[in-house]
Amino acid sequence: MAFEALLYEVADGICTITLNRPERINSFNNTLHKEYIEALKQAEKDPAVRCIVLTGAGRGFCSGQDLGDISAEPISEIVRTKYNVWVTKMRTMEKPIIAAVNGVAAGAGAALALAADIILMADNASMVLSFVKVGLVPDTGASFFLPRLVGYHKAMEICLLADKISAAEAHRLGLVNQVIPAAEFAATIQSYAARLAKGPKSMGWIKRLLNRGLTAPLPEMLEQEAYLQEAAGSTHDAREAILSFMEKREPQFQGK
Repeated sequence: MAFEALLYEVADGICTITLNRPERINSFNNTLHKEYIEALKQAEKDPAVRCIVLTGAGRGFCSGQDLGDISAEPISEIVRTKYNVWVTKMRTMEKPIIAAVNGVAAGAGAALALAADIILMADNASMVLSFVKVGLVPDTGASFFLPRLVGYHKAMEICLLADKISAAEAHRLGLVNQVIPAAEFAATIQSYAARLAKGPKSMGWIKRLLNRGLTAPLPEMLEQEAYLQEAAGSTHDAREAILSFMEKREPQFQGK
């Protein structure tokens, strides 16, 4: 489908979704909500897509909800029918998602980054959980992801004070995987995504396991590991890995 509020590109196994409302720091309006979930569904169904890069156009990543575009419906319905839908899709689709945080990520925009599987951040970017500044509570999964990443007490401080978190501090706290010099950001993102795009089918099952492991008890996880190990071992990519080892070459995975 044609998109108005985002850019969608697929090349070499990488789907790049760029939130494209730079004049509003890529904040979510009704159009972007609709198009973002459709873009995720399209990428999920496309066998040519092996990984997804999510980023923002212009100087920002995403500033959360466009407060000038809130409809008359209750805010609870906006959260349930828009934000919760695409956060759930991000965590359940079995393709890795990289959040390439190129600028400020605020409010639901910060939570959007936290919902990704890998977070790479430019050294001049920042995060802020700004909900309290507008008299609201964290949403978009922030109350789930944040304390699991930084612990309860630090999460409380981040949410209650709503201070800006620099890229260096975000990395120190374990909020992001890597901080990258801004001048090298685009090239590094491409290189990182290219590695994932060459990975085996089991990457999606790894994502499933780690997500379930956030809440499931050990006995359930042991059984899931055994079940998915059987499935992974029967794939083309597993057979290719064994063959390439015997032939002393790099494996050529096909995601099958």
